Amino acid sequence: MSKLPDPIRLGLDRGWTVQDGAKLKADLSLEADIVIVGTGAGGGTAADILSAAGLKVIMIEEGPLKSSSDFRMLERDAYPQLYQESAGRQTQDKAITILQGRSVGGSTTVNWTSSFRTPAATLKHWQDQWGLREYSQESMAPWFARMEERLSIAPWPVPPNENNDILRRGCEALKIPAAAIQRNVKGCWNLGYCGVGCPTNAKQSMLVTTVPAALDRGATLLHRTRVDTLRFAHDKAVSLEAVALDEAGIRPTGVKVKVRARHFVLAGGAINTPGLLLRSKAPDPHATLGKRTFLHPVNVTAALMNSKVEGYNGAPQTIYSDHFLDTLPLDGPIGYKLEAPPVHPILAGITLQGFGEEHSTWMRRLPHLQVVIALLRDGFHPHSIGGAVSLRKDGSPVLDYAISDYVWDGMRRAFFTMAEIQFAAGAKVVMPMHEKGKPMKSWAEAKQHIADLPMKPLECRVVSAHVMGGCGMGVDEKRSVVRGDGRHHQLENVWIFDGSAFPTSIGANPQLSIYGMVARNATRLAEALVSQKKPMVG
Repeated sequence: MSKLPDPIRLGLDRGWTVQDGAKLKADLSLEADIVIVGTGAGGGTAADILSAAGLKVIMIEEGPLKSSSDFRMLERDAYPQLYQESAGRQTQDKAITILQGRSVGGSTTVNWTSSFRTPAATLKHWQDQWGLREYSQESMAPWFARMEERLSIAPWPVPPNENNDILRRGCEALKIPAAAIQRNVKGCWNLGYCGVGCPTNAKQSMLVTTVPAALDRGATLLHRTRVDTLRFAHDKAVSLEAVALDEAGIRPTGVKVKVRARHFVLAGGAINTPGLLLRSKAPDPHATLGKRTFLHPVNVTAALMNSKVEGYNGAPQTIYSDHFLDTLPLDGPIGYKLEAPPVHPILAGITLQGFGEEHSTWMRRLPHLQVVIALLRDGFHPHSIGGAVSLRKDGSPVLDYAISDYVWDGMRRAFFTMAEIQFAAGAKVVMPMHEKGKPMKSWAEAKQHIADLPMKPLECRVVSAHVMGGCGMGVDEKRSVVRGDGRHHQLENVWIFDGSAFPTSIGANPQLSIYGMVARNATRLAEALVSQKKPMVG
């Protein structure tokens, strides 16, 4: 691959104000109009909009500033550098593995580019059940359109890779509607390694779009810097305290950072944002903080095909089916979205069950392996209560997410669906990712085997890359943490601009939903601050 321009290194050469916490030698004290914690979908969008309004913005990111010069399409490099807990973040009982980004750009740096507007049924539920009247499909459409244009979100014109096309063909054979996924890319080389950082800067993540735009306007970025607590006076935050981290981004160096600001935007992602507020002992009169945290719990089915699939090549996720969402009412059995993820060696290795020769046999067949996932839409049913974020003894956040019988029922139905689709597409063997799963050679065999599987934690493989809620929006402060505009109910100058503000999961990959929500709320915040600019909070 020829050397490509690196917009991050070029920006640093132009004189961006960027501080690497690992290189700080002395304590640092700063002031700003706005300090933003996190640089992912929410934080990056907010930084772009607020800096464009002429406000002094400081962005703080726990992870490192890495760029295309560092991205070598190697999982072994990317997971420790770019993911929370080296891509090993888990729920409290270890039953669910959670993939979340942790670098400048957040999860947008490592996601698979899938871009969906918030489903109409989800918005309607938020209006009816949470009083969020302003979140209608019509009122949100301009904000989605704005961010789609900003981030080059559009239909992907290239034919799907074989891994995705098998999902399409299987759905077609069974007359299940399926469609192409919109992607946030520009000049994509179709390499397939989106999840380990785009080496060509084609992915229009916050790393190459909004964060550089804010830095060009004079914003400040601190990375490898972990925000520990907010300090409050009466009904306002007055400062935040952070610690610089070492080169590995794990251990504090002893250097401290303090930032005073007029307003505080929290965008560290669900789990981290509730965790920060819990550590800070933020007002929580109705014990809502950290509660109703929702995943899209995901179960997985692998298939062996007669011809090569090579699911590690080509755009990773380009075909989907919402049939099992659209045909089920929100208050009925849990629905699920079907997608085909990339099949990279380490990702496959940690998901495939078994040990020794059994595991080795599956890994040797990796070029012939096809994978389908089901993303379950949690949070809409009385039996769909999600999880809760709490703090470990060291102050780090952890998500407790007990899987209910309601969710297990959906996973079993999803196993049936995925197996039937794969057999319809010509699979010779199908395997549910379950410790007691076995290779199945026919749909008839699969029906009996899946019906007999015990659906239990640590036996059924469950993963997720989408964490939402924990600081949910709502008009009733007894049931929610923030208002519909993202402002904390009890804190006049604290705003939640990330997926933790969602009252439920959304039933779609969430990045575009976050972009649209934050574009709306950050624009209104910018307008209010510019029109009534005050001295620093003191």
